[in-house]
Amino acid sequence: MKLDFFPEDIRPHIIPETREGLYYKCLGCSAEYPIEKLLYVCPECNQVLLIQDRNAASLQKIPGAVWQKIFDFRKMLKIPALKGIYRYHEFIGPCIPLESIVYLGEGHTPIVEANQTLQKKVGLSFFYKNDGQNPSASFKDRGMASAVSSIKYLIDQKLVSDVIAICASTGDTSAAASLYASYLDPLIKSAVLLPHKKVTSQQLSQPLGSGAHVFEIPGVFDDCMKIVEHLSTQYSVVLLNSKNAWRILGQESYSYEIAQDFEWDMKDKVVVVPIGNAGNISAVMNGFIKFYEANIIDCLPKIIGVQSEHADPVFQYYLEPDETKRKFVPVDTKPSVAQAAMIGNPVSMPRVVHIAKKYNSLAGRQQVFFVQVTEQSIMDWQLLANKNGHITCTQGGECLAGLVKALDKKIVNKKDTAILDATAHAIKFSEFQDLYFNSKIPKDYHIDSDPDKINLPSLILPDNPNMVPSQKKRLGEKDFQNFVKDISEKIAERLSLKVSL
Repeated sequence: MKLDFFPEDIRPHIIPETREGLYYKCLGCSAEYPIEKLLYVCPECNQVLLIQDRNAASLQKIPGAVWQKIFDFRKMLKIPALKGIYRYHEFIGPCIPLESIVYLGEGHTPIVEANQTLQKKVGLSFFYKNDGQNPSASFKDRGMASAVSSIKYLIDQKLVSDVIAICASTGDTSAAASLYASYLDPLIKSAVLLPHKKVTSQQLSQPLGSGAHVFEIPGVFDDCMKIVEHLSTQYSVVLLNSKNAWRILGQESYSYEIAQDFEWDMKDKVVVVPIGNAGNISAVMNGFIKFYEANIIDCLPKIIGVQSEHADPVFQYYLEPDETKRKFVPVDTKPSVAQAAMIGNPVSMPRVVHIAKKYNSLAGRQQVFFVQVTEQSIMDWQLLANKNGHITCTQGGECLAGLVKALDKKIVNKKDTAILDATAHAIKFSEFQDLYFNSKIPKDYHIDSDPDKINLPSLILPDNPNMVPSQKKRLGEKDFQNFVKDISEKIAERLSLKVSL
């Protein structure tokens, strides 16, 4: 759509202009650093960073209703850089010129309402936001588009060169990092560290296919993360885990899209997200805060963070009601089907504490909650969701189990509308479905297969074993017709079909 066709009042704002003002702020000692540096933790106190905007107040000069109009009309642009998460350029990366933005089709994933059967089973209205429909099939692409665009910006400014990007992963981060890095080959090369035999084969295939250097490490994700942190402090590499503050900026787009898809009305809304490394819930809260402070939305939705009992350090932290007595203690994880969230020492925990406190303060009441769910409930609810038209991963099952738990604990009520994060495509975690259907999930997962939920293929063979077609042996016309009739009758019997008149 040409600019001349846009309303005059928003025409000057449709194509965003770059501006300065972003900087790193340490959540420990409050030190500030320029974003032109490749920083992941504070050089002074080793605490995580957030990217802040010195000119955030200038965003309030444009009325909230005008911002809504800008974003709604910006949908019509054909400019690739503004099709993805950077539709919200002013709130994500205003210093990055459009020519430095990397767009691979991420963002603006569909919000799909649960059918009546599933809503009745759960007890309230809810939607899944299918972030598995991002390019690498997970929500990680949002943060990676931001992080890699920031690197491209530094490359274009000739501030860095010969970039080696590195990350630790439970699967999804490695897929996203290697995909986005490969798009900028040879400017960026990527390397990923994965916990040996704790990543699904589907996820392992992704960084291999993108040409990344893949290293499998004994132990769990937290062990891989420590190695990556050491490499990033001792060598000239770019860290692409959510410790990278640019990742948080990109994942804030999840909140912006929800607000826009619900016509900017966040009243009685509940956003449910799984917690692994805690970057996503940090970003979701921060995104809603930014839109609230800019008067784009007039209330903050409830946020519910969900953890499995096999990896629940954030939940355990918030069990203490007195915030002055809370103490974060990492946990040793146990095997979880919500594999992407199987993290016992989340690097973004300081961000969660900082942002949740501000979120509740702005809301004027507690609006951020945390619940714990069983592995059995994660698997059962995922299977039920997917039998009712969804394509959710085990983390999406974790969210649905969490919503049910929140309803039971009266954190939410039946008048609320919930939006659940299906963080990845169901195919990425289909191995757990296969194990469940074949009653082969290892005992340490603490999951029993319900016979009513098992669905396995049925092999239908003809009565005559000589009448079986194959690629090597084709049947004659008469034999083939008999084969078709025989198999059709057997299927009709299994399905209790009635003969058409």
